[in-house]
Amino acid sequence: MKRDLQKKMAVINDFTGFGRCSLTVSIPIISHMGIQCCPVPTSVFSNHTAFSSYYFDDYTEKMPSYIQEWKKLDLSFDGIQTGFLGSVRQIEIVTDFINSFRDEHTCVIVDPVMGDNGKPYATFTPDLCQAMGKLARQADLLTPNLTEACILTGIPYRSSGWKRQELFDLARALGELGAQKVVISGIPCGSYIGNVIWEEKKEPKLIRSLRVGQERCGTGDIFASILASDAVNGTDLSVSVRKASAFIRKCIAATESLCTPLTDGVCFESVLSHLPTT
Repeated sequence: MKRDLQKKMAVINDFTGFGRCSLTVSIPIISHMGIQCCPVPTSVFSNHTAFSSYYFDDYTEKMPSYIQEWKKLDLSFDGIQTGFLGSVRQIEIVTDFINSFRDEHTCVIVDPVMGDNGKPYATFTPDLCQAMGKLARQADLLTPNLTEACILTGIPYRSSGWKRQELFDLARALGELGAQKVVISGIPCGSYIGNVIWEEKKEPKLIRSLRVGQERCGTGDIFASILASDAVNGTDLSVSVRKASAFIRKCIAATESLCTPLTDGVCFESVLSHLPTT
């Protein structure tokens, strides 16, 4: 299908009905940024897994038929963003999607969701790590957190004591997998949270923002969605990281003022109008 004037981004992630994460975060954020968000669900959850119980429907075997209809329509996308992928088979399907829909105008953003706070998620296996490493090579922009950066590079994780040059070397090692740009998020820096930016032919940067409130689910999805939207819109990466960090601080402050339970994520809806679109 001929590319129209409004930009489109295919977002491959799970759909979680309650808890503000994954596609239910990405769709409004990306739409607010002026981009048509075109979701490809990998699974459906009634609510995220931090709750005591949840309904889960695996969409792995439905994904090829879903995607085939888009191939029939000859669709094209300015961006392709990947999120949580729970199996090697899903990564294979996503790799085929990228190969089928990517053209010279398409920016591929890979968020290699595998773990947090030094611990891999329950779905993590050595085979999954290897497959995710191959997917990371497809990225124009790679957005791991510190845990995922260590998993992908084989560098031991530690919760503190990172020197600036060590973080830059870690980001460079991720870039050597094939990504043109890398952002490592969620780096503990005392009373601050750090994000490292690495771009080809540029000096790496460490951007810090003041830590506020408690950690909540969904903030990584907000961060990645803003970076993905800005990548498609051509915004400078440093500007994008600062914007995303500032917006998350506003989200957390608004959420805590409403006494929202930790499991319910962040109340981004109340401050979405404050998120700059450029």
